[in-house]
Amino acid sequence: MVDQNDFRGQRIARAEFARRGIDISRSDLYVMHGVLYMRGEVKPMPNATFVDMNAEMGLVTKILRQRPEIRDLVLEVKHAGVATEAIEVAA
Repeated sequence: MVDQNDFRGQRIARAEFARRGIDISRSDLYVMHGVLYMRGEVKPMPNATFVDMNAEMGLVTKILRQRPEIRDLVLEVKHAGVATEAIEVAA
């Protein structure tokens, strides 16, 4: 049977990535015994406003570690650099 905290942790993580404008459609995300595992590829959503993907992933991991449903994170992801809109605005 699925642990309800793991189920809640997975939903919270997916919502946080969506809220921050990070597309995780090409990655696997699951929570087992309170540990969030994520592997695959992440990229900025088309309407993302952030410039640095590393900084944004750092913010998301910091936020998720503060949640009681998630004890630790294992991220094995490859990510693209910046959103195209951010490049056009900065140029």
